[in-house]
Amino acid sequence: MKKPRLVMVGNGMAGVRTLEELLKIAPDLYEITVFGAEPHPNYNRILLSPVLAGEQTVDEIVLNDHAWYQERGITLHTGFTVTDVNRAQRMVSATSAAGETRTAGYDRLIMATGSNAFILPIPGKDLQGVLAYRDIADTEAMIDAATRYRHAVVIGGGLLGLEAANGLMKRGMQVTVVHAAEWLMERQLDSVAGKLLQKSLTERGMQFLMQAQTAELLGNSAGRVRAVKFKDGAELPADLVVMAVGIRPNTQLAEKMRLHVDRGIVVNDTLQTTTDARIYAVGECAAHRGIAYGLVAPLFEQGKVLANHLAEFGIGRYVGSLTSTKLKVTGIDLFSAGNFQGGEGTEEIVLSDPYSGVYKKLVIQDDKLVGACLYGDTVDGSWYFKLLRDGRAVGDLRDKLMFGESNMGDAGHQGQNKAAAMLDTDEVCGCNGVTKGQICKAIREKGLFTLDDVRKHTKASASCGSCTGLVEQILMATAGGDYSATPKTKPVCACTDHGHQAVRDAIAAHHLLTSEAVFRFMEWKTPDGCPTCRPAINYYRQCSWPHEAQDDPQSRFINERSHANIQKDGTYSVVPRMWGGETSAAELRRIADVVDKYQIPTVKVTGGQRIDLLGVKKEDLQAVWQDIGMPSGHAYAKALRTVKTCVGKEWCRMGTQDSTQLGKDLERAFFGMQAPHKVKFAVSGCPRNCAESGIKDVGIIGVDSGWEMLIAGNGGTKTEVAQFFVKLKTAEEVMEYTGAFMQLYREEGWYLERTVHYVARVGLDHVKKKILGDPAGRKALWARLQHALAGTPDPWFESRRAQVDERQFIPIAIA
Repeated sequence: MKKPRLVMVGNGMAGVRTLEELLKIAPDLYEITVFGAEPHPNYNRILLSPVLAGEQTVDEIVLNDHAWYQERGITLHTGFTVTDVNRAQRMVSATSAAGETRTAGYDRLIMATGSNAFILPIPGKDLQGVLAYRDIADTEAMIDAATRYRHAVVIGGGLLGLEAANGLMKRGMQVTVVHAAEWLMERQLDSVAGKLLQKSLTERGMQFLMQAQTAELLGNSAGRVRAVKFKDGAELPADLVVMAVGIRPNTQLAEKMRLHVDRGIVVNDTLQTTTDARIYAVGECAAHRGIAYGLVAPLFEQGKVLANHLAEFGIGRYVGSLTSTKLKVTGIDLFSAGNFQGGEGTEEIVLSDPYSGVYKKLVIQDDKLVGACLYGDTVDGSWYFKLLRDGRAVGDLRDKLMFGESNMGDAGHQGQNKAAAMLDTDEVCGCNGVTKGQICKAIREKGLFTLDDVRKHTKASASCGSCTGLVEQILMATAGGDYSATPKTKPVCACTDHGHQAVRDAIAAHHLLTSEAVFRFMEWKTPDGCPTCRPAINYYRQCSWPHEAQDDPQSRFINERSHANIQKDGTYSVVPRMWGGETSAAELRRIADVVDKYQIPTVKVTGGQRIDLLGVKKEDLQAVWQDIGMPSGHAYAKALRTVKTCVGKEWCRMGTQDSTQLGKDLERAFFGMQAPHKVKFAVSGCPRNCAESGIKDVGIIGVDSGWEMLIAGNGGTKTEVAQFFVKLKTAEEVMEYTGAFMQLYREEGWYLERTVHYVARVGLDHVKKKILGDPAGRKALWARLQHALAGTPDPWFESRRAQVDERQFIPIAIA
């Protein structure tokens, strides 16, 4: 029997989600054809901002690749724009940019045409360099412009505009946001939160013109935009103008088909168009009960109802959505829902802590929560939204309502872990309507162990990503056993039942200076330890008791015992230190002479801006070090490896700060610092970030007003983008804050735990509290690190002080 034909116009998130839901409940019912105007498969439009900022690639934001369509028997036409639909013949016609035409007949048709960016109808809007920000092509055009131009103007201070401005700033452009309203994101935030957001972004280097009315875009003789002109006659230079002033439902095709259009394609509660029962509309192009939704959560709700109807179950109805906004704007958490502006007949509970960057406003009417606006701390956003959606009376919660779900006592849920406190019916992912129970069930039944697995099987955290932390809590609690206030600790190794923290605490509290003392005190099962625990204990002792606990070279890995990297053929590589990547002719001559003298076969420039000599015989190592006459690069150690720099303002016309000098100062200050794992820094002289500061353990980026500090990045097997930490004005502050973070990591990190995993374990808020919120504690941390580093010997030149066993370099005589 021939299957009915289902054709979808549009290949975006809402439409493809409809197909996913349909294939779950009726996988073989339809012969499906999809037309997409873009040359890409379905991708996550919400994540275009990280692509613009250089944090993700286009491939990484694809939700359903070409293979997904093929495996499900879906015919996909990418790069084809539907130009005509003959409703009488039930035939769809589409054309490519090259003029090729394709057609498909339908029995059911889904209109998923999405929306278009609104372009201000002002003179100059068609100039080169004037862009919208809606799709991958727009994003790639902005990335290209950032490589060639300096000044960008973003018109629109909503979410999209701010994300565009942030991305362009990360690409090295000077960005001004022009906004017509009094405060930023006026539809999602009240005036206090909006102005806090502006203050924070200004501190990061973003510039603003508020309550500014754009009148005209001015061009140069080549037809490219050169300035923005305002109604008061003022002009602002611009090499690139991005319009992010809103979206409009894309109804052009629907109007041509003579469907009923009013603020979108008008649909009923089953998403059928009111004009033609064979035709449906879903997503941003649809108008349901007079509302066209622009957020992903209601669009996915629509997709589920539409799939239910197409599967001929006939039990689903879409009755509209109560929307909330939980966003991360350039690293700042925001949440709003309901009537957060308040008004007549309402009461407001407000918590404002500008120093900590936290603002909360709850709006109550008739003993019910009717609105919430959160800035900086959104952990309880989903709980407030549940109270708002359920219409629950909050009189019994009133005295603790502002302090969140975990502080409710008997009136709410107990426990400090938010995931553990949630009921199975509580919603975790608002975008996709996924509950805690659904996530737990998938983890248990499908044996899921990673965040990516959970995203793949449940869609939780797969859209905007704001619930990622909560999903990770659920994953850890479920995959690692039932959650309790004191979860089971993983032992250091098979020699003991004690975990890393217990060992660290015992060494510090009982002044244990030798590994043997640790083993005895903690009743190690193996009296002498093993290759796993001995290096960890060796590090913990020296970190807790610097200058007292002595290094045990035999408890180190082979590279650290030899102070060079062993290669697969048994030879070694030697990497001399070049402070901040800077060298001289004299150093280069010495390196060249050493290469010739010791017949070193390979010389290579490393990714850390140093020179690697590969193929050095072990017996030649000491002589090579002596002849080079340069400090050890510690390329073999759990220590500071490199401080990568760009040339900065001394040479680069884009540079805003002297990154090379700061890099050299940092590297000299932290030379020889032992750590739980290898550590890498980078200093970039401007937001173009040529030194790759965004993927380093500590990344410093120069901006016009000082320095931005990022922490916990990792360019390893799985690249982790560093998190914004603090804005600093002087190089001295950079030194102090970096030292405090490094010492906190040294004191709290577990052996072989990178900074990214340490911060993930203890939480960024914990690190901020210890360093940003406690000035005295910060200075004490930095002082402790300076004490530990005082007089640190160079193992290449001071082998006896560094306790290097020199006998290892003597070849064994073979009779």
